[in-house]
Amino acid sequence: MDVWKTRKNIAAGALCALLAAALIVLYTDAYKQLPGLKSTLTVGVFSDSYWEVQNGYAYRILDDAVLAFQKSHPDVEVSYTSGVLKADYSEWLAQQLLNGSMPDVFFVLSDDFNDFAELGALKNLQPFIEGDDSFCEEDFYSSAYAYGKYNGKQYSIPYECAPKLMFLNKTILKREGLEIPDEQWTWDDFYKICDKVTKDTDGNGTVDQFGVVGYTWEEAFESNGVQAFDQKGTKCSLTGERVEQALVFMEKLEGLGNGYHVTTKDFDLGKALFQPMSFSEYRAYKPYPLSVKKYTGFEWDCIPMPSGPQGENISTLDALLVAMSADTKNAGYAWEFIKELTYDAALQSEIFDYSEGVSVLKEVTGSDQTLYRLLESSGDNQSMNLRILNDAVEHAVVAPRFRNYKGAVAEVDKAVRGILDGNGNIRMGQIIGSRTVNKYLERQK
Repeated sequence: MDVWKTRKNIAAGALCALLAAALIVLYTDAYKQLPGLKSTLTVGVFSDSYWEVQNGYAYRILDDAVLAFQKSHPDVEVSYTSGVLKADYSEWLAQQLLNGSMPDVFFVLSDDFNDFAELGALKNLQPFIEGDDSFCEEDFYSSAYAYGKYNGKQYSIPYECAPKLMFLNKTILKREGLEIPDEQWTWDDFYKICDKVTKDTDGNGTVDQFGVVGYTWEEAFESNGVQAFDQKGTKCSLTGERVEQALVFMEKLEGLGNGYHVTTKDFDLGKALFQPMSFSEYRAYKPYPLSVKKYTGFEWDCIPMPSGPQGENISTLDALLVAMSADTKNAGYAWEFIKELTYDAALQSEIFDYSEGVSVLKEVTGSDQTLYRLLESSGDNQSMNLRILNDAVEHAVVAPRFRNYKGAVAEVDKAVRGILDGNGNIRMGQIIGSRTVNKYLERQK
């Protein structure tokens, strides 16, 4: 009997040991290292360019990342669904969330980031960052890196970005005997140049050359240190001296056109001197022959935005992000793949070959190799000042990205338009505009 009990105890002990070992294996992901057994890492991605231009290399960088990752992780199979357009991607990703089938790693459009963070769909990456000695957030442009923060925590890592810059028609400048403004130019400089070039060039009595197109209250606010909304989108403020200065300047600038509504087509045809534009659009259309097709008969270049009396030469940044599903069962591998996409210098340098954005890594964007790539693709023998690009990205404004942000911006558009088109007192218009927009924000709660 004692022998039987002893055997039962030994068997029970062995079973417990086996169960404990199994739990350890499962908990540590050690089962993925078993011979012949591979783990599958899924990736969510769209098929066209984030920057909404024609691009025949939609999956090239991702495919290179997959090859590099699988070479260093032979026990992992990486897969992604192809054919989802950017226009359908947000809805597709939301459907995956509803179905409980979110990819382990997925690209996040900047407009969607806050929504997915609020829904708890993104895993907090802070523990991975703090526990990884091979990862340093200082290697990223600070503004691009800040794009991935939500409530003070990092929920995504930037993949590529593009700042807004002021593009100019150098042909008009030369014809008018003007120099390209320096990097610290101001609203006063901006207005004086626009005033000088706005004219009737053919003598038919109609103005046919213009100073600027596409410069809005958003650029004026940013360059004068104004933030219209708080980060959560619960409050809007259109009052105060800085806003008033921006509105007065906009009114003055718009008055140069004598009532003519200048459009982007005027810039395309070489009739307007300045136009704010994303650097991605500059990259998309600068290369020959696309530059010939879109912008005919003139030379063009980019400089920083002009600064207001209480602001700086800054503008907004747009960024494409990479995140990890909150429900992933492959967190360790997912983090390593996110690093492959965002932190590998060789892979990040491919952005200048196969995309229209800018690398989020300072060492890549500021390198001589990048300068060579940009000059080669543009066919322009003139040297490009990468310091302008570096400074524009590093010091760019990260705009709030709360739910219904586009709708709130549309409300401010209407409020500003009402102030500029009306005959009333600007300060009173600011107060009324703030009330109107805040009522809209209240209804969105």
